[in-house]
Amino acid sequence: MDFGGLRAVDRLDLEIHCGEIVALIGPNGAGKTTFFNCITGIYTPTAGDIRIHPPGRETKRINGLKPNRVTELGLARTFQNIRLFHQMTVLENVMIGRHCRLRSGIPGAVFRPPHTVKEERQAVMDSYRILEKIGLERFVNDLAKNLPYGAQRRLEIARALATEPFLLLLDEPAAGMNPHETHELDQLILRLRETENVSILLIEHDMKLVMSLSDRIYVMDYGRKIAEGTPRQIKNDPAVIKAYLGEEYVA
Repeated sequence: MDFGGLRAVDRLDLEIHCGEIVALIGPNGAGKTTFFNCITGIYTPTAGDIRIHPPGRETKRINGLKPNRVTELGLARTFQNIRLFHQMTVLENVMIGRHCRLRSGIPGAVFRPPHTVKEERQAVMDSYRILEKIGLERFVNDLAKNLPYGAQRRLEIARALATEPFLLLLDEPAAGMNPHETHELDQLILRLRETENVSILLIEHDMKLVMSLSDRIYVMDYGRKIAEGTPRQIKNDPAVIKAYLGEEYVA
């Protein structure tokens, strides 16, 4: 991915397999969020291929597709900086995530035929069930802006889950969380992998969280992949220690 004369992502080769939790780590400015933006349609890569193979469907190249189309195909993400609809309720935020799975269009919204009303009621029930899974049902009618910080982070995950993804992309989900909130997030991610049949790719700087959650880890520096492997392999990789972890972490 080039921005003028700057190459932000350079020959990054990465795979996520069904049911895996994979972490993408590296120093600030390494190109991690740019890579997420390429996957989710916010940027169109300058070169290369991004391919998905949803369960039970054919492999598809998604380069250049708009974000809404990428979401419809089964990829959903959260953001490094929380992007909720703060003046809407918790339930309404999750219902927005359900929009890509609804069939009623503008005529249905205007004329309100019975099938549209039924679909909307189902969307409310589905959204509430997701809040129960995430542990936010007690906030259902609260405005999103009034939630505690950790709950806002989880609400973003709930909204992403509402799109029914097969791959969930989490951009620094533990950023700004205290140790208790981070532990709850750790347990939530593991539970979602098991109960929602979803694969997870996360960017994260909390190395304790990364090492405890990940099946495999990719490491970036200056836009390139410098290492990949299991948490144990990454922890002891000299290139990773030099570029990111540091001698103190390994010790």
